[in-house]
Formats: sequence, structure tokens, C-alpha cells
Amino acid sequence: MERIFTVPLKGRSSEVWTAVSDGDLRSRLDSYGKNVMYVFDDNTAPVYGDKLPENSLVLPHGESEKNWGSIDKILSRAFELSLARDSVFIGGGGGVILDMTAFAASVFMRGASVVLVPTTLLSMVDATLGGKTGIDYKGAKNAVGTFFPALDVLIDPRTLSSLPDKEWMCGLGEVVKHAFLSEDHALHDFLLREREKILMRDPEAVSEMIRMSLEVKIWYITRDPEERMGIRSSLNLGHTFGHAWETLSDFTVSHGEGVAWGTARALETGIALGVTDKSWGEEALDLLSLYGFDTGSRIADADFPSFLKAVSKDKKKKGGEVRFILMEGQGRPVLRVLSDAEIRKAVV
Repeated sequence: MERIFTVPLKGRSSEVWTAVSDGDLRSRLDSYGKNVMYVFDDNTAPVYGDKLPENSLVLPHGESEKNWGSIDKILSRAFELSLARDSVFIGGGGGVILDMTAFAASVFMRGASVVLVPTTLLSMVDATLGGKTGIDYKGAKNAVGTFFPALDVLIDPRTLSSLPDKEWMCGLGEVVKHAFLSEDHALHDFLLREREKILMRDPEAVSEMIRMSLEVKIWYITRDPEERMGIRSSLNLGHTFGHAWETLSDFTVSHGEGVAWGTARALETGIALGVTDKSWGEEALDLLSLYGFDTGSRIADADFPSFLKAVSKDKKKKGGEVRFILMEGQGRPVLRVLSDAEIRKAVV
């Protein structure tokens, strides 16, 4: 595998590797030896091969499994295997499995190493890098967790060839969001220029898109590793609106769909409040639409109290107030507190 990034975070470094030939991923996994535990879900277990190693755990897939019960299963299996602090937890799958594997590793013996193998586009460009771990709790998404950067992140774009269209679009929602947050227009222009190749999942175009998207995320997370300075929280563009929509739908709306919808709500709100440059904001909305995202749906008026309750559980509170990410223009996010009336106007 080829190392494409070394990312320093919280006194640790995450090495990001990408496969360049068939067999790369399996060889790299085997190099960690026997003092490891693999955690997969029932959709992604085949990433390892036809026969899983004995030191593995397969969990049910889905957001509903992102809870204490699953963490208990991971930790129980680690004790069954007599793992210790020098052991390696290897999570293979989408964001749910990766977040939970990293969380379990962070609390096992006060911190065992974790290696993450993302198998969805969303997890490749978002969930694996930055050290955020966690589970959902009492209806709040990712409300309980830790900051615990992975030792290695192993990316093999070949695993995306069989990804369902819904999951593919889920990841593209985060990529487009990164295009708006980037300091320059490079990713935005690439998405416009290579749209057909990207939608056809051309390996070269997809690999370059992943690399460019990760560069944007790295710029933010290395300047604010634990989201204490307000810089890293900018990566949550679209998330406050989007997470609430996901919660309201009982998670039938995917994360990527939620982020794209929430980003549209943030862009429209910024334009309406005079925060967002109108010309740039409309261009950004056009890119979302060009990739087929639903930017126009609204929630029913009767559902607004439930939506507002979901918003109130957002992690980006400060002084008891929820702060939304709005955009002034390219690469210029700002944090704003919105009134209930402004939120209603955005979503109803």
C-alpha cells in the first residue's frame, strides 16, 4: 500500500494508506500479526476474504446498532481473546462499525491501538480520519464518545465498486460539503469537471476525489484536534440541520442525504440573512443539485417541535445555545445562533 498522508493529532499520528494493487489490503492486514481482533458488520465482513479469522466479531449493520450493547459485545470479545493494551483492534466497514471499534479500543485497558478499514465512500472521506469515536445515546447522534486517532487508516477504492447507489450518494454528500469548505475551488472544479466519471465510479477519478476531500478535512482537524477552538466544528456544515432530519426520519434518511439537505438549508439561510454571498451560495446549491441531492424538501409544520427537540441535542452547544455553521463564501464558514423562527423558516 502507498502512504498518502501522515496526520498528527492529539500527540499521536494517523497514517493514511491507499491500495495500489490487488492483494495490498489483505497483505497489510496480515502484517499486524495475531495479537489483533477484527470487528465487521454482516455487510462488510467479506472485505477480509472468504474465510474470516477466528479472532473476529461480526455485528449486525445499521445505525440502530450504534449503542452500548454493541460496545459491550466488542469489549467482551476482546477479553475472550485475552487481548491486552498492546493489542490492535481492526474495524472494517462503514462509519458505524469504525466509530464503535475505535470507541471500544479507546476505553479497553485505557487505550489499545486501532486500525480502520473503511469500505464506504462516506467512511473513507469522513469517519476514519480525525479521531472522533462514539455511539448514539438517548436519541442523540454520536452523543457519547472520545477523541482517539487511529494508528492506520487503510483505504482500498476497489471496495466501492459494489457499494449500493444510496450509500455511494451518502458519501458524495460529504465530498460536496468539503468542496465548499476548501480554501480554494480545486475540489469544486474537479467535481464539476469529472462529474460523469465520478458518478460512473471511475477508479482514477474516485481515488483523486478521495485524496482531495481528505486534504480539506486534514486542514481543519490538524488546527483544532479536539474541536475546542471552533475551527474543526466547521466540518459540521449541514450537520445540525441534517442530524435533526435523520433523527426525525428514525434514520431512514441516510447521513449523506441529511448532510446534503442540511447544507442546502444552511446555504439558503445564510443567503436570506445576508451572511452568504448570494452568487456563491446559489452556485453551491447548483452543485448539490447537479449531483442529484434533494435540496428542496421541507418538513411538515406539525413535525417542527420534534425537529427543534432534535436540534437541541446537538453537540455544538456553547453556553446552552446551538450554533449553526453558515458560509460567508468559499472556505469561509461562520458559527451563528439561529432563532426558532429562523430555523422554522429554513425547514418548514
